[in-house]
Amino acid sequence: MYTPPSDAQLRTLLQTTRRIAVVGLSPNISRPSYRVSLQMQRWGFDIVPVRPAITEVLGQPAYANLLAVPGKVDLVNVFRRAEEVDAIVTDAIAIGAPAIWLQQGIIHEAAAERAAAAGMLVVMDRCIMVEYARLFV
Repeated sequence: MYTPPSDAQLRTLLQTTRRIAVVGLSPNISRPSYRVSLQMQRWGFDIVPVRPAITEVLGQPAYANLLAVPGKVDLVNVFRRAEEVDAIVTDAIAIGAPAIWLQQGIIHEAAAERAAAAGMLVVMDRCIMVEYARLFV
């Protein structure tokens, strides 16, 4: 069963994270994925858009999937429907991501358990921007 991380674990994760791959980052400025990612970028995080059929978001090159992202990813932040999470977890494990964050409203217990079993820290059904602001701002 999924166990949410403690505030201490969240603090450590966010302090050690620099590069966030955002799966489902929309170029539409009215979408939560755009607003949240823009704020995280303003707070100093390197945002890597992961979304097929676009080439750039927030001034950063976009990639079709996690497997196409060059270099190390510290955290995978997911803005996709719950039914898509299992495949995203598979890719996150394949690239060796140490953590995955399922945004508020996204719940997939089995995928979360699989990610945790692979050694990933898992945050589910929480907003990264809200949590960062609560813990650090």
